[in-house]
Amino acid sequence: MSARNNQANKAAARERLRVERERQAKKDRARRQLVVGVSAVAVLAAAGGIGYAVVQSNKPSAWESAAKATTVTAPKNTSGTNGTTVVVGKPAAKKTLELYEDSRCPVCATFEQSVGSTVEKDVEAGKYKIKYVGATFIDNAATGEGSKNALSALGAALDVSPEAFLKYKAALYSAKFHPEENDDKFAKDSYLLEVADSVPALKGSAAFKKNVEDGTFDAWAMKMSKAFDDSGVTGTPTLKMDGKPVTVAGTDNPPMTVPEFDTAIATALKG
Repeated sequence: MSARNNQANKAAARERLRVERERQAKKDRARRQLVVGVSAVAVLAAAGGIGYAVVQSNKPSAWESAAKATTVTAPKNTSGTNGTTVVVGKPAAKKTLELYEDSRCPVCATFEQSVGSTVEKDVEAGKYKIKYVGATFIDNAATGEGSKNALSALGAALDVSPEAFLKYKAALYSAKFHPEENDDKFAKDSYLLEVADSVPALKGSAAFKKNVEDGTFDAWAMKMSKAFDDSGVTGTPTLKMDGKPVTVAGTDNPPMTVPEFDTAIATALKG
């Protein structure tokens, strides 16, 4: 091999090596750019995810929004500010029994199962009217939203008629349907509708079903709950006759049996 050829071969080898090195360098740069780009996208995605989570966590719940609503759809058969005055009974009845209850309250359920039918008979006989005030504090104590949802559904029943309201309230508190305090069954519209099927005036009512599922009276329920909070009453059930407590004689306890109730009401009606 001549010296010239040998030099030419070496030069060609060096050129191939240079080209290969440049190709590899370009490849490495492209790889680094890709990694940086993907990392940046991942960081942005993570930041976006965190931001979205923060926004979502700071958004008010549907019930919080309902509580702040400035426009309230009240059920029929109500009166007063935002329809929070619910009075059921014959207009000629001179006395009014105020009844403060929370739909999830187990003691309220005991009261209703024992005394509820007597109250209904007295109202039908015109002995007194009922002023109902619904509470939702158990949703905070036991967590959940069943008290609020049931109160909204009671509004839907009241929109049908006062009688449907009383029958539906009795069904919610019945031994058959009333859940344990920590069991938030009333949070489910499907369960509230199941209970309503036991009330002839509500069974098959498309309007009632729509109002329950649409939450038509959610804001009203929250205004009613606020009325309870503002009343100064601290427990349920609480009974008052024209503003005066109706209790078992010598105690601060509500009457929980028919004899206790009849005695306490007789005294209250004289006052």
